Amino acid sequence: MMKQTKWLVSLMVCLALMAISAAGAQEKLDTIPLPSLSYSIGKEVDSIMSPSSLQPFFAGLDSLRAGKDTVLTVVHLGDSHIQAGYYSGQMMRLLQAQFGNAGRGWIAPFKLSRTNEPDDYFISSAIREWVAGRCIQANKKCPVGIGGIGIQSVSPSINLDVRIAPNNGAGYSFSQAIFYRGEKSMPMLPTGPLKDSVQTSLAMVPAVAGVMADTFRIAYPVDTLQLHSTRRKQGTDQLLPASSFRNVYYGFSLTNGNPGVLYHSIGVNGAMFVNYTDESYVRQLALLKPSLLIVSLGTNETFGRRFNSEEFSGQVRAFISLVKKYMPDTAILLTTPPECYKRTYVDKKRTYVRNANTQLAAKALVKVAHEEGLACWDLFTATGGKSSCTKWHKERLMGRDRIHFTKEGYREQGTLLYRALMQTKNKKDDDR
Repeated sequence: MMKQTKWLVSLMVCLALMAISAAGAQEKLDTIPLPSLSYSIGKEVDSIMSPSSLQPFFAGLDSLRAGKDTVLTVVHLGDSHIQAGYYSGQMMRLLQAQFGNAGRGWIAPFKLSRTNEPDDYFISSAIREWVAGRCIQANKKCPVGIGGIGIQSVSPSINLDVRIAPNNGAGYSFSQAIFYRGEKSMPMLPTGPLKDSVQTSLAMVPAVAGVMADTFRIAYPVDTLQLHSTRRKQGTDQLLPASSFRNVYYGFSLTNGNPGVLYHSIGVNGAMFVNYTDESYVRQLALLKPSLLIVSLGTNETFGRRFNSEEFSGQVRAFISLVKKYMPDTAILLTTPPECYKRTYVDKKRTYVRNANTQLAAKALVKVAHEEGLACWDLFTATGGKSSCTKWHKERLMGRDRIHFTKEGYREQGTLLYRALMQTKNKKDDDR
């Protein structure tokens, strides 16, 4: 009897050890693999400050990995570092590779507003004369939308063609497009070969004050959507006079109907915190309903002649206050600006020196994030900290202006951010 009891105890211990081992194996399987870095010129920051504020977002990622049919939305807001699309685009690709691709997300008519556009899509028009409004303008030439820009035309007949780039946009075919326009603008209807495959729902009331959101649902995934304006009064054959419209258009949100991460990249050249600190703008941004808002700003503020950390901190807080008011359920992740150069003159000769203010801005952002209970990732430190711009420039990862970065440089920063976010998530999972 004693031997039998010992045998049973031994069996139970073995089973328990097997269960623990299996759980450990499952935990390993659940650990997010991290992509390798292409360059070794920085001090990788593998964790994010105040990670507890990201727990709801991490829970959303877990749901996607568990197979839940849902969409988790991220908005990455910034300046020219984001408008280029390489830094945020790398983050988007890496997240979607692990958790599912729900679509390309926000796209704006940058080229029509005569500025650079990300290289994975095109928005074109037969209209050449557009008036462009940008959030950085003191007196905006036309209203701006979710993307921080707007385009306006007085033409009585307007077309917009949306096309996903065949190579750079691979994987971003879409089956739904939400089109954001001014309330008094001519609505658009599908045209071209696919028009009979598109179901159109024109907005009857504004999504927020002054902004209409029309929806185009396509029977199957496509890479192109062609639209043309209509002056026809909805539900009638009556044509309204062209003079009764104020044709302002903002951009599109493209989705594919699949579960996964929907990543909206929104950046405007020259933008600062103060340019987005506008109640009407933040209310528009809230229409995207992000689970996570990544804010990558601060570089342009550091070029002011009299940069002041306290003044800058106040500007950051003012923006955060509006976000908390209109997006109370959104997790916020602040990132610090990387170091760059600034141009100066020595003995009447132009030269470049490190922009010491970026370090001050980084410290201020870390402090604000801590005091506001926000997550923060220190890109300044991750890219090497003080004097790191020399290394990035030497490796040819910085642009000719020594402020911006090359495609490779931006993609490396996107990888750094993704690694930091996933390492933070993996650590949180290990602690549970």
